[in-house]
Amino acid sequence: MSPRFGMIAACLWFLGAASAQGAVADVGGARIIAADKEPQNWMTVGRTYGEGRFSPLAAINDRNVGRLGLAWYLDLDTKLGSETTPLVVDGVMYTVGAWNVIYALDAKTGRLLWRYDPKSRHDWLRYMCCGPASRGLAVWKGRVIAATIDGRLFAVDAATGKPLWDVRTTDPNKPYSITGAPRVVRGLVVIGNAGGEFGVRGYVSAYAATSGKLKWRFYTVPGNPAKGFESKAMAMAAKTWHGKWWRSGGGGPAWDAFSYDPDLDLLYVGTGNGNAWSRDLRSPGGGDNLFLCSIVALRADTGRYVWHYQEVPGENWDYDCVQQMTLADIKIGGVERKVLMQASKDGFFYVLDRTNGKLLSAQPFVHTTWASRIDMKTGRPVENEQNLYTDKQAKVVSPSPFGAHNWQPMSYDPLTRLVYFPAQESGWAYSRTTTFDYHPMAWNISQNPKAKRPPASANVPATGFTLAWDPAANKEAWRIPHGGPWNGGVLTTAGNLLIEGTQGGEFVAYRASNGDKLWHMHIGTGAVAGPISYSVDGEQYIAVSAGWAGSLPIIGGGIAAIHDTPTRLLVFKLGGGETLPQTPRRVIAPPPPSNASAAEIARGEAAYNKTCRICHGGDLVSSGMIPDLRFMSAATHAEFDSIVLGGARADRGMASFADSVSAPDVEAIHAYIISVAKREQGRVFGSDRIQESGSK
Repeated sequence: MSPRFGMIAACLWFLGAASAQGAVADVGGARIIAADKEPQNWMTVGRTYGEGRFSPLAAINDRNVGRLGLAWYLDLDTKLGSETTPLVVDGVMYTVGAWNVIYALDAKTGRLLWRYDPKSRHDWLRYMCCGPASRGLAVWKGRVIAATIDGRLFAVDAATGKPLWDVRTTDPNKPYSITGAPRVVRGLVVIGNAGGEFGVRGYVSAYAATSGKLKWRFYTVPGNPAKGFESKAMAMAAKTWHGKWWRSGGGGPAWDAFSYDPDLDLLYVGTGNGNAWSRDLRSPGGGDNLFLCSIVALRADTGRYVWHYQEVPGENWDYDCVQQMTLADIKIGGVERKVLMQASKDGFFYVLDRTNGKLLSAQPFVHTTWASRIDMKTGRPVENEQNLYTDKQAKVVSPSPFGAHNWQPMSYDPLTRLVYFPAQESGWAYSRTTTFDYHPMAWNISQNPKAKRPPASANVPATGFTLAWDPAANKEAWRIPHGGPWNGGVLTTAGNLLIEGTQGGEFVAYRASNGDKLWHMHIGTGAVAGPISYSVDGEQYIAVSAGWAGSLPIIGGGIAAIHDTPTRLLVFKLGGGETLPQTPRRVIAPPPPSNASAAEIARGEAAYNKTCRICHGGDLVSSGMIPDLRFMSAATHAEFDSIVLGGARADRGMASFADSVSAPDVEAIHAYIISVAKREQGRVFGSDRIQESGSK
């Protein structure tokens, strides 16, 4: 069968199945609200509007999970990683890969039904901190809706993949990007954006799901007061800022988390860090800088401000508060409360009354040195003043910018009444420059490499573990230690299972009640995205989009594990017998000769760290996701100038940097790369063995 005929046959099957079952992806608000009545489906990224990520399915359980095996997989033809939560509606799976390409698949067999490429700008990768991954998409009344890394929002027909509408939600002349998943609430598509370090003003937008027409927009930080304020909320927020913050945007982008309470009709938005990281540079004169690092409640139909809780007033450490916000009704002190829960990047687990934003409890889940506690009378952190950094003195502070818990999804299990999430401990030597020299369309964190650094003994080793957390008592129940940081999002099920990928390249099932390891499979890459569970024809499946992704694998250098396995969608069932292909080994070959002096190499290292590290990793270690420059081929070495300055590989995501680095700088960077490759030639990536599974 030819590929073309196969695609036609798949579409005919899809349309036939749709006519038999009703309209394709006919998902509305009532259906999502009643999601527990359809445990076979996973209709929004958190499964419910409350983002619980708990599956009521129990056919796969703690008694039989040892028979779990790979049912099918889809190779996504990239190593750029994945952070996506797939959706499943009535036997059809919808997922999004690198560069925002959408796939519709038969959820039982993995057969491709259609594929749509929105043609996002690959060269826009230079305006992103952490890769071109998307965290998911939405389905709504026959439409599949997603966003692009270069700031567009679009919808396609769920039955055919035919484009329906495509709108721009950011200014194309500013370094906004979108990596978060849209949610559809009351017929409105809610989407945020990213770009805090590059100099943007954060906001959340809502568009009509049927047409893509803009309905409302809520800014998360105030703009230039001379131009007036868009709302009373912005006028209030402006009183907490000083200086001329608007010149660099201010930051505060809502780049990931949203949740919704249909009974209260409240949309909850998590906001990001400020630009620059240092509040002394960003807002000289102090101030809380609303609404940085906050949880903001809005009316879903209008975007009107209702209440907020700011976790980190005067945010100073890149502590985005965009981690998953999970809604639940739990008993605290014998009284049932409607709560919002967040395991924040700043290291504290927050429990709020979601009706009014009142703080109910906040306890550290890792060792924190930026603050000693949260004052329950004021709701404000008690900062450790001895750890406030300056332009002359760097201070090692925990958590680091990678966070105590980052974007990786968490899960609330109503049966165990525990919250599960990947946590990590690490430190960072924070410093700041004397002045904030903002550079438009460039990375602007304003760290001072010349500041006096603490002794090596002050460094905090990077460790990782999965926590089971009791939100009623706000304390740890137990933990599962891992080999390192940056472990995957989690899923819990009614089968007493906790499912997670690890930084070591394992996909693992634990007993949710006590953390016993029951089953694992070596998949060769860090599965950091959130797994899901669904069923087709009465048979339960577990799926995960596996691919090493995010800030730590890109920027972290040697802190992160190294994986060189392609990104894949993996689907498991009891008795599954599919196997994964081997990952070929790669060896660092001898680089071309270089006569560069030690001084030129040092200059190249400094230029690399300023311009290239954000994508290609510290110490040239990219962890396998972004091309590792130590492995450059002879052809790439020969074309180095034309790639960096001429944009010869812009179609692959490597834009021209002629506006940021000079030709002598590029020559020095190349010399630095050659020196490292020469020192490490012979080093091997890859593994002959990928799959290995078993039960305890």
